[in-house]
Amino acid sequence: MQRLLALVTWLAFPIYVWQGLGVRRRTSRMLPAQGPILHEIPGTAPGIALLVLGDSSAASVGIEQSELGLAAQLAGLIAERTGSSVRWRAAGFNSATSGQIRDYVLPNLSADPWTHIVLAIGTNDTKNFHSVPRFKKEFGGLLYALRAKWPQARVVWSPVLEFTRAPAMPPLLGKILEIRAIAMNRMGERLCNERGAVPAARLPITDPQAGFASDGFHASEAGYRAWAEHLVDFVLGDEVPIPI
Repeated sequence: MQRLLALVTWLAFPIYVWQGLGVRRRTSRMLPAQGPILHEIPGTAPGIALLVLGDSSAASVGIEQSELGLAAQLAGLIAERTGSSVRWRAAGFNSATSGQIRDYVLPNLSADPWTHIVLAIGTNDTKNFHSVPRFKKEFGGLLYALRAKWPQARVVWSPVLEFTRAPAMPPLLGKILEIRAIAMNRMGERLCNERGAVPAARLPITDPQAGFASDGFHASEAGYRAWAEHLVDFVLGDEVPIPI
């Protein structure tokens, strides 16, 4: 059934192009948030080193200050839960795909001793109509590269969000991309399980108006907060939080 639906999306490619161009014309391009991309929260030793790597969501596009973005809010929650010091870095890039992060970003990241890595990637692979085999090659290669560079790190992947919930998406275009997102997420989960990463559950979007920025596509401050709260348990895994 899924293969049949994927075939249908290719037959609907002209609709994707037509409606996609319309969305692009109507949507203003937002810049990454201002503020620090590398920071440390004091706490006890041993500390946690968190790298949030990926596309525009890792760069906190959609809001003004990086202190309210995904990496900063996730780091704050980890510090609250564990009492440990948390050093974090956000390495996010507008419009990045899995292959671009693998080929151009990862080789140029210094080999700092990150203990936890969160991947926010796959949305542009889906939006750009990359095939599932291409995603398998590029995202799978990214996982291999991360494992080679940081073999001891806990790697967590946040799957592609629901396109039908994004206010900027026309209903038909949202459905076309959602079919492809489901296929990408299935492959991503399989690759994570095979290659030593943790696939997080898909983020539930209960209030799109509050959760998305003014462009109707990127997260708002509330959206990044909800995203961080959703991911923190996957990031920490079996690590025991401090007593309350």
